[in-house]
Amino acid sequence: MSASSRLTSTLCRRAAATATPPSLTATSTTRVQTPQLARGIRGISSTTPSRLRPTTLSRPTYPLQRTAATLPTLPSTRLYSSTSAEEDSFDPASIDRESDEVDVCIIGGGPAGLSAAIRLKQLANAAGNDDFRVLLLEKAGEIGAHILSGAVIQPTAIDELIPDWLSEDNENRFTGATPAGKDSMSFLTKKWAIPCPTPPQMHNDGNYIVSLNEFTKWLGERAEEVGVEVYPGFAASEVLYKADGSVKGVATNDLGIGRNGKPKDSFERGMEFHARVTLFGEGCHGSLTKQVIKKFDLRSESQPQTYGLGIKEVWEVKPEKFEKGKIVHSMGYPLPMDTYGGAWMYHFGDNLVSVGQVVALDYNNPWLSPYGEFQKLKQHPLYRSVLEGGKCISYGARALVEGGFQSIPKVAFPGGALIGDTAGFVNVPKVKGTHNAMKSGMLAAEAAWNALQVPDNNSIFLYDYEDALRKSSIWKELKEVRNMRPSFHSPLGIYGGILYSGLEAFVLKGRVPWTLKHKTQDHAATKDAKDCSKIEYPKPDGEITFDILTSVSRTGTNHEEDQPVHLQVKDWEKHTRETWPRWKGLENRFCPAGVYEYVEDEGKEEGVRFQINAQNCIHCKTCDIKAPRQDINWQVPQGRGRSII
Repeated sequence: MSASSRLTSTLCRRAAATATPPSLTATSTTRVQTPQLARGIRGISSTTPSRLRPTTLSRPTYPLQRTAATLPTLPSTRLYSSTSAEEDSFDPASIDRESDEVDVCIIGGGPAGLSAAIRLKQLANAAGNDDFRVLLLEKAGEIGAHILSGAVIQPTAIDELIPDWLSEDNENRFTGATPAGKDSMSFLTKKWAIPCPTPPQMHNDGNYIVSLNEFTKWLGERAEEVGVEVYPGFAASEVLYKADGSVKGVATNDLGIGRNGKPKDSFERGMEFHARVTLFGEGCHGSLTKQVIKKFDLRSESQPQTYGLGIKEVWEVKPEKFEKGKIVHSMGYPLPMDTYGGAWMYHFGDNLVSVGQVVALDYNNPWLSPYGEFQKLKQHPLYRSVLEGGKCISYGARALVEGGFQSIPKVAFPGGALIGDTAGFVNVPKVKGTHNAMKSGMLAAEAAWNALQVPDNNSIFLYDYEDALRKSSIWKELKEVRNMRPSFHSPLGIYGGILYSGLEAFVLKGRVPWTLKHKTQDHAATKDAKDCSKIEYPKPDGEITFDILTSVSRTGTNHEEDQPVHLQVKDWEKHTRETWPRWKGLENRFCPAGVYEYVEDEGKEEGVRFQINAQNCIHCKTCDIKAPRQDINWQVPQGRGRSII
């Protein structure tokens, strides 16, 4: 029986065991659905051929007459219609959720989660254990849809996981890898690009430029082939715990809730997935990861994480300007000297160029706009000369982990572990993290497999994962560069950081007895607006630079407007009183998607009204990190969010 068939069979068997309450009228209809129908997507089974396919199923609507008295006894996944009086008293939690049990549940369909899933099934298949179940939940409607394209990857991890990933003899090989060619490093002034020595960490011999979106899709196909149960369109929104406090699994979010918090006719209760081991690979600043880090105090022996905001576009450029495999990095302009950051331009595929900039989120001037700085960057001759006459075809933004070695938390806890960017394995000086994310997933998979061989029903703690991580290439390379990023906190700003980092890169190579600390958490670094110079950004020209809503339209953002605001602010009026007077609309400037606004309103005490345009959100999570009062909480939205090519 296929993996998806087992899940369907389980749900149908439980549905059949649930009697229809006698209080329901003869016209009442109750429908328990498989996950595929419940979400309007399909689960990928081990018997499906090698392509991930978008669903063609549509979600039907079935009327259900119900009363408050009968609600607790109804099956957990349903569609219904109701009166407004019933909606006012209805609590979705009063309906039990359907559940399924697996051996390992993985949250997040990025490189880390997929690598963990593939490695687990490789081990199970080699041992002849076909019944070993590995289930992966991904909030995007398709695997890879929430991954930004255009990245340089170091192939060490993929070479180990799938050695023939590029082999001509492999009919399912990855075909989108562009071998890295000439690379350069420059320090920019407003008009000039001054060549600099390329640090050894940034050399790209043997690396590849890929569309990370396509690479992740391809990994999803390979996971499917080995028998991983992959469920895109399932957003895990709650961590479940056993009585002893260990992680039991996760629950997916309820669907069909209106913006007013009331159930709509399409309401569907979420599902629970129970596992002996749950691996969290949500990426940077994951919503569930935040919860487990706090519950298990995983940062008790590490420094706080620090972040950058990466903004990226993919352009189709004129053939005469395209140099396949070329890699360009830069520092300096347009960022001020006290703000850490850098930019890149990668030539890959057929006349495609990935151009982007990272701005460290510990910047202190609240008037600074990372989006505005990126638009200024593209007008620099180094970048404009390539982009001019081309066409921007996609846009996206993501928060990135920058804390490095000293910010790695404990990664194992009772019942689960953190893998990939959610744990913080990005090598900032190398400008790479995919290889470390994949390797961490593989290490966690091997530790989980070994732990699950013991016939014991007690909660599992992946001690072997912690030990293996410290002996791995991840630990070695992050320790070597640990002092580079925090060196930019010196009074000399970017110039002091460049000098010290050069010394570390070419001479010291981490062989020093000290470890520099990060100065402060990102949200606490922001100064009052009155103490900083206001920054005015040029009007977009519509050819190289664009207004923010035009850029958002290129992300494929697709949020239903009638759903609860997933950017949670408990008290909007209090937020305005505490934030506007000091920072004068900081949220509007740090957000790269136009989600936050302060609208003039003479009827309000501060003269402005705080507004959240949640449908614009592109899931960068900057607001959760940079809000000075830490009163914005990013949660997974209903539905499948957005798609990036």
